[in-house]
Amino acid sequence: MANKAFIFSLYVIIGYLHQTNGLGEVIYAVNAGGDAHIDVYGIRYEKDPLTGKVGTASDFGKQLVIGRVPPGDQILYQTERYHHSTFGYEIPIKGDGDYVLVLKFSEVYFNSPLNKVFDVRLNGELPVITNLDIFGQVGKGVAFDQYVPFAVVGNRIVAEGHESILRGNKIKVDFVKGQKDNPKINAIFVIKGHLDDVPKLPPLPREEEPEEVEEPRINHQINNNNNNNNNQDKESSSKRRPSGPRTPDPYASDETGTMLPVFVAIGAAIPILFCLCKL
Repeated sequence: MANKAFIFSLYVIIGYLHQTNGLGEVIYAVNAGGDAHIDVYGIRYEKDPLTGKVGTASDFGKQLVIGRVPPGDQILYQTERYHHSTFGYEIPIKGDGDYVLVLKFSEVYFNSPLNKVFDVRLNGELPVITNLDIFGQVGKGVAFDQYVPFAVVGNRIVAEGHESILRGNKIKVDFVKGQKDNPKINAIFVIKGHLDDVPKLPPLPREEEPEEVEEPRINHQINNNNNNNNNQDKESSSKRRPSGPRTPDPYASDETGTMLPVFVAIGAAIPILFCLCKL
């Protein structure tokens, strides 16, 4: 287990070293349900501004080791804010241009999919994520980031092919309550830039597939080959002609040859009887 933990930690570190070059201008970052935090990229996440206002802050995830992130940044996925109804955060915008909204999630409570499923919208009307099932995507206790590119053009917001009016130079990201458990968010940040300017999580490690054991199959083939050889030997032995001359059958001799001495004796006795009769 120690070796696996070391390999996984090394894998995460290598993944972070191979991130995209540069980082866009961070204009907003919040650690939902938690305190301020500076991550490995130098992004400063502010304390949750909704504390004591909307929803419930939770640090239930602190009992878990969150996968795909270094230990120092796991706090971003261990704390969260959820609500029994739709809720959201207002994000300030810095003029026209391209932006990327990064939503950080981790399922820390449920142990199976389809328990917590919800949507995410911008300004309450632009659907950017539908039917989000965190456990269904990555399982429990694993970091899962969603990247939402959008653009601001004049007084309009454009995202996923939809448009909305920009009011007060702010946009709102809403976590929409659906038929399942409460919507939630672990952390948020927004950059002014492009998707290539956003640091990404390392890919999920692939589970090693068990090696196929060929020996039983080979032995089975060997046994089948032996059985086939034995069957062939039996068939060939039953069809094989014996070598050398055939052995004479004493019971198959001619009956005439057997009676010949009797005939000779009778033939010899006839002249003797003829002579005796003349006397």
